[in-house]
Amino acid sequence: MVPLLSYTHPPSDFFSAMAPDDRIRQIAEARHAVLEAGSSSPEAMAGAWHERAWLERSWRRCLSQGQRPDQAVSFDMVPAAARRRAEDTHHALLQAARPEMQRLARAVAPIRYFAILTDAQGTVVETAGAVDRSDRRAEAIARVGVDLSERSIGTSAISAALGEQRAVWLHRGEHFFRDTSVYSCAGAPLFGHDGRCVGMLDLTGVDVDERPELQHLVARAARSIGNALVHGVPHALRLGLTWADALPGEARDDALLCLDAEGAVVSANAGARQMLPRLGDLAHGPVHASDLFAVPWSQLFDLRRRGGPLDVPLWSGLRVSAQALPPLTDASTATGPSAGARPSLKALEHTLIHQAVRDAGGNVADAARALGLSRATVYRRLHARRSS
Repeated sequence: MVPLLSYTHPPSDFFSAMAPDDRIRQIAEARHAVLEAGSSSPEAMAGAWHERAWLERSWRRCLSQGQRPDQAVSFDMVPAAARRRAEDTHHALLQAARPEMQRLARAVAPIRYFAILTDAQGTVVETAGAVDRSDRRAEAIARVGVDLSERSIGTSAISAALGEQRAVWLHRGEHFFRDTSVYSCAGAPLFGHDGRCVGMLDLTGVDVDERPELQHLVARAARSIGNALVHGVPHALRLGLTWADALPGEARDDALLCLDAEGAVVSANAGARQMLPRLGDLAHGPVHASDLFAVPWSQLFDLRRRGGPLDVPLWSGLRVSAQALPPLTDASTATGPSAGARPSLKALEHTLIHQAVRDAGGNVADAARALGLSRATVYRRLHARRSS
């Protein structure tokens, strides 16, 4: 048998450079080594697989759970109310993700892929694109409410993206079960306004050519959805950050955080959390701008009058360039006296309803109970604002 691979440092586009038959053979040899021969990790994942150790970890988890590659995969039955339940529970996520999913679906339609959105447990909450409903293999996974977690269907881009918290690519037999080896898929995790994983975005094709470049495409879309979730939290000031020595024109929405009128950080994207590690605590409690920046926090609001960026020192001794970003058109994101003129009663009502929905994790039913309103009323008020 030809060794699995003899390369020690493969180029980043290694898989896309391989002939399709060679790639399938490579996967088959890896499956034999790990799933049948029980080879150790260095032998099974040598060479070009050294960056895909996460794949072996998933395979071994499946084995430890008593799963076997030749078992038949039985996809869950989906209750009739699954879509309504998804709308109730994941309203904020769906609102943020749908525009990006539609753009993705149009982009991948010519190569016969479609988009799937799941929650943080791997349950489908939305699909988009040209799903061939006459193909039971596509229909099986593209249903709101179906469980596509690792425990249910073994290794997939969905379980790997959620488990590894990173963008991944899987082709054919890299899926654990032989029944799922018809799929090729790319996936990326989605992070909410406070840095917690709220779900994942997946691009899947059935009996299609390998397209590892979709990993980059889905990761970019996931970042856009994350930014939309950050914007969706009511705030008084949006700040875009770069390092103080950034090149002219460098994107300022790579690191994005939003403050309320009292200087508390209410949301931040992945770029901001990487730049300011203190924001990692946002998932566990409030973080104030004064914990991040070594200047009086009120000076940050002066950036709106300045118009341009300002170098701001961090407590670490490093400096960032901060710039106030233009307010969003949706008035629900502008709160507090620093946001401008006194808001109308209708605007305040709208802000309170949106905040209640977000406080309830997107669960409209829980938000309605907290507000003392009916669920239908909350839905009607939300829809009325989007339609106006």
